[in-house]
Amino acid sequence: MEKQRGLGYASGLIGSSILIAPYIQPPWLMSLIIIIFALILWRVFNTKYLSYSFCVIALLYGITLLPLFVFCCTLAMLVLGELVFQRGADDLNTYLYYIISTAWAGVLVIAYLHQVFFLTVIFGIIAAVLLKTILLRYEDSLVIEALGISMTMWLIWELNYQADLLLVVIAVIVGFAFGYFAFRAKTADLSGLFSAALIGIILLVFAAPDGSAWFLIMLSFFILGSAATRYKFEYKKRIGVEQGQSGARGYRNVFANGIVAAAAAVLFGVFQQPVFIVMYVGCVATAAADTMASEIGVTGGIPYMITSLKKVPIGTNGGVTMTGEFVALFGGFVVSFVAFLLSMITPQMMVICILAGFVGTNIDSLVGATLENRGFLGNAGTNLLATIGGGSFAVLMFLLLKY
Repeated sequence: MEKQRGLGYASGLIGSSILIAPYIQPPWLMSLIIIIFALILWRVFNTKYLSYSFCVIALLYGITLLPLFVFCCTLAMLVLGELVFQRGADDLNTYLYYIISTAWAGVLVIAYLHQVFFLTVIFGIIAAVLLKTILLRYEDSLVIEALGISMTMWLIWELNYQADLLLVVIAVIVGFAFGYFAFRAKTADLSGLFSAALIGIILLVFAAPDGSAWFLIMLSFFILGSAATRYKFEYKKRIGVEQGQSGARGYRNVFANGIVAAAAAVLFGVFQQPVFIVMYVGCVATAAADTMASEIGVTGGIPYMITSLKKVPIGTNGGVTMTGEFVALFGGFVVSFVAFLLSMITPQMMVICILAGFVGTNIDSLVGATLENRGFLGNAGTNLLATIGGGSFAVLMFLLLKY
């Protein structure tokens, strides 16, 4: 009951702060007011981490790093989101209520400040729910959530990227549908659901007007990866090399395979240069090739260590098989061919991206043999370096052939 009362008073503090913030200048004065009352809340109701969060966001606003809109949205999302999770369980319905509450917070701020930044709010909501999914079990996670929400919205604000509202709405619906079906198909867990939605929305919004084509290329990777994960799954489970929780991928895997590609989409949206298309397809081709090589190659007999060509146990990081190398080429080909059919790339670019997928897959094996086996990196870090390598190879080849 004490905690609920503390949240109630915290809601009152934030609501009042948002109402008066436009009229309190300079910003550091508003910041000081919030910090003082947040510390009082902590002292009286033991709202320790919530008070920490308020203080951090107030400090960022006080030094003028955060604009008023982002400042108000972050505080409102934090409070309404915490009210949802005080009574809710860690399930899909609770996260749905959380999304609704944070969206309502954004709408209220938009209506009050008369500043229409829907794209900024939407990315703030996605950051909020994704961080909540990842960090829920950690009691002291609120400060990280507050920073994640505010910095995500600040980044979108600073980009000043203009997108049609209808396009944004469609992107949100398609992105979350994409994540939801992955969750229902048990190829992604809850964190994978929201991170996949985030990647999908980035592609559809920033790669406009051809965002649907970019999304379909990523979808081809998802289909290939899901099929490869399910391939001889019981056998892989029996020998202990199955992916994640019953084949479900989490946020680490989604971001490791998709974050560089998403960055390429954002860069294309800002600069409209074809080199970022090649970078994107090269990254996705690498992700598809590597996933197929890992999931199907492991069923192809005794692997050989890529650095020494000596036989190693099945499932050893850095171990390669002829089956794995072949399906890697096939995976890169499928993704690149889909991009070609969608008129995203030329035949020359398609060859580059196929090669990029194959090169990126073997970079994954090399990193696995040298760094992952020594404990310097985890599987997600290895996958991330592989997609960076594949995308970089595609860019380098494109620029060399162009000039």
